[in-house]
Amino acid sequence: MTHSTKALGGHDQRGLILDFAGVLTASPVNVHRAWCVSEGLAPGAWRSTLNGHPEGRRLYTALEIGEIGQTEWNQGTAALLGEHMDPVNLMGRAWAKVPVARRMVALARAARAAGHRLALLSNSFGLDPFNPYEHVGIWDLFDVHVVSELVGLAKPDPAIYQLTLELIGVPAERCVFVDDHAINLPPAAELGITTVHATDEDTAVAELEALLGVTAASVVGPTAL
Repeated sequence: MTHSTKALGGHDQRGLILDFAGVLTASPVNVHRAWCVSEGLAPGAWRSTLNGHPEGRRLYTALEIGEIGQTEWNQGTAALLGEHMDPVNLMGRAWAKVPVARRMVALARAARAAGHRLALLSNSFGLDPFNPYEHVGIWDLFDVHVVSELVGLAKPDPAIYQLTLELIGVPAERCVFVDDHAINLPPAAELGITTVHATDEDTAVAELEALLGVTAASVVGPTAL
């Protein structure tokens, strides 16, 4: 189910601001559970270590804002997951099979083809050695890239939304922001940005088609690079 704070009228240029994981990709939850099993871990080990373990949460927060790099994160998190875990490209191994959200990418292409400005607004999970944006081929879709690791800010810090508006060059009231985490939406809404809570790809795409006046199906050819 999605929620928008207001409708957009007219045919002038809009700004479309998209989160990455869970919006431009499918939900990673089931993939991560299967990966855990393949690595000899409990199915929920990935999420519980990153979100529930104090040191796991500290490491992930540091990674998001660029205080540590992905290689250092791989080393620290592998140790938390278990003595047998190989730290080499840990993040890449866990994310390798998470598929791109093809209809959302098609919608983004249609929006750009219609003259709208596109911004990627993503809390980072590292760029090297595994670059998730290049892995699914979406980096070149965007006019603006606001990745927390590169700017030293992370959602839901209001400053990262203000920075995105400055870079995209479209007034807040003419922008739409899509995220799968409800906690990330209120700071955008407070700036006057229309928000869409994406919990289902097809429903979110349909809402964006109505808001932006474009059709994802109008894009001819592959929906991912």
